[in-house]
Amino acid sequence: MSSHGPTLPDEPDESAAASGPAPVDFAFDLSSHEMLRRTHTLAALGPDWDPVAALRGEEEAYDLLYSGLSAEQQRVYEELVAAGVLPARGGGDAAA
Repeated sequence: MSSHGPTLPDEPDESAAASGPAPVDFAFDLSSHEMLRRTHTLAALGPDWDPVAALRGEEEAYDLLYSGLSAEQQRVYEELVAAGVLPARGGGDAAA
């Protein structure tokens, strides 16, 4: 078992052992789990859930959030829009 000579048939190859185990491809297909998750999510929302009405309500909430701003708040809002932190709403006025 000399590190300088050839490896005999019944001796372990030290160079292979030093490099570690060979990499193994390992993958999971989660597509069936994702479909099950979506099914459970839609079932929890119920048959009366209206995505268009939900989006409309969210837009109305944002409109209320950014309405009636003071001059200073409006200035900060416009800076945040210009910096790309907030999306522009309406015609460029927060109350729009």
